[in-house]
Amino acid sequence: MSKHPDSLSKQRDIAFCTLHPDQNQAATAAALLRDLDGIDGVEELSETLVRVRYHINNVCLADLERLLEERGFHLDNSLIHRMRRALVHYVEETQRSNMGCGKGDSNCTTKVFINRYQKRNHGCQDERPKHWRRYL
Repeated sequence: MSKHPDSLSKQRDIAFCTLHPDQNQAATAAALLRDLDGIDGVEELSETLVRVRYHINNVCLADLERLLEERGFHLDNSLIHRMRRALVHYVEETQRSNMGCGKGDSNCTTKVFINRYQKRNHGCQDERPKHWRRYL
């Protein structure tokens, strides 16, 4: 089970085209995706459908689909699947941006805590102006 909050843990289905030399693309893709960092689970639902659970801080659906296409898999490009993917890509990109994750930034959680620490009022900050700090 995932250790992350439910709003950051995603479960998505990836559909593959039936016109491919590998008739069981789902099993091949599931074997590939299981070994990736940030993947909480992979489940093969049929010969052309895989369900993937992942944490949004580590990976997004667009990254997974790009990886699969680079490896020679053919995604289902019917209208409903393209619309669903576009919506999911937009939602995940917006959610990652709101959390402080840049596009292609895999370790955005650390940056959020660093920014919070720098803005927090605590005793570890030098109160002198920057031009005075050089003289000591």
